[in-house]
Amino acid sequence: MAHAQVGDTPRTPDTPAPAPAPLPPAESPAPGAPPSFRAVLRHRHCARLLAASVTGRLPLGMVPVALILTARSDGHPLATAGLLAALYGIAPAAGLPLLGRLADRRGLTLPCHLGAVLSATALAVPAAAGTAHLPLTAACVILVGAGCPPLEGGLRSLWPTLLPDAAHVRTGYTLDASAQQIVYVAGPALAVAVTGWSCPPAVLALAAAATLTGSLAFTAAAPARTWRAAGRRRGDRLGALRPPALRMLLAALVFLGAGVGALDVAAITTAEHHHTPWLAGALPAVFSAAGLLGGGLYARRHGAPARRHLPLCATLFTAAWLPLLLPLPAWTVLALAPLPGALFVPLLTVAGLTVTALAPPGCSTEAVGWMSGAIRLALAAGLGGPFALVMLAAALCTLLLTARPTRRGRDVGGRW
Repeated sequence: MAHAQVGDTPRTPDTPAPAPAPLPPAESPAPGAPPSFRAVLRHRHCARLLAASVTGRLPLGMVPVALILTARSDGHPLATAGLLAALYGIAPAAGLPLLGRLADRRGLTLPCHLGAVLSATALAVPAAAGTAHLPLTAACVILVGAGCPPLEGGLRSLWPTLLPDAAHVRTGYTLDASAQQIVYVAGPALAVAVTGWSCPPAVLALAAAATLTGSLAFTAAAPARTWRAAGRRRGDRLGALRPPALRMLLAALVFLGAGVGALDVAAITTAEHHHTPWLAGALPAVFSAAGLLGGGLYARRHGAPARRHLPLCATLFTAAWLPLLLPLPAWTVLALAPLPGALFVPLLTVAGLTVTALAPPGCSTEAVGWMSGAIRLALAAGLGGPFALVMLAAALCTLLLTARPTRRGRDVGGRW
């Protein structure tokens, strides 16, 4: 079976190249509304691969909460528990690009299985023995994070082989970015619910099972088993990091992640200031829920080249935080929080399209691994500031995205 390379104009694997048209697909006027999420999921394998990918990524939202609850139940102070959660957040910054590079060289099956087994095995140690022995627990936590299977990058590499045209691929990217919000909403909620029903170590065991189940289901699908990246240079040590514009974009995404990572702490400090404890959980929940809505709305409009949308989305995202710096009542803060949340998924979608477009041939999964790793590293580093830090990080992200135009190249949806 032939497979399309990410960055080329997407087409079904067995369809011959289309006849020359006056305009590339991305520039041709669409006859109707853009494809919906449902239209993407109707295509063969798409719903299964998305569900498996989300299941395998669910521990990203479960494990930090489970580690904190387990450490607290074992008598460790909150600072120690937070450090364990931070280690889990930092480790994928190294693991995801390495496993992504392996996927681009050897296919998706080996790195997904390797990462899932490593993560599940490392999770089994604190699940069975608790966190009493801190050095052992810390080592296991680092292995859990470093072994995160490259399911996000793998799915994004598969979209062009599964979907018939550029418009469907753009919607697929938006769908995946929106589904990522489910991970960070359902994951913590599931961890708290299982803890209340059983105990914190049970959450770690459940996370290990989700990692294995999602990864095995993902790689069992025929497109994932047979996908191979094409066009990679032999002996290319820089790999996905070769283009300078991609390195600049990754630096911007670090600041984006730091801003979102600081949101939880900002919510806690705001709740304490207003003496409204419910605000600490409501703000992140509203932010993530608005992200799902924003992703759906973004998918419904005609896709334009990502190069034009990227600075615009970043600027709007930054501006949306400005009202939250004012001394506002608690309910007003809650009412304003959905605006940056609704802009976050479109920004993440366009960033993902641009990362894939800038990646050298044969480096798509590694490039998404660098993107995910940069954001997760910044999420962990951002756990330490109020809304002013969120605003500063978002502003720096926008500055980097607008200070230097991205290099000309081909977008996933057509020409720049």
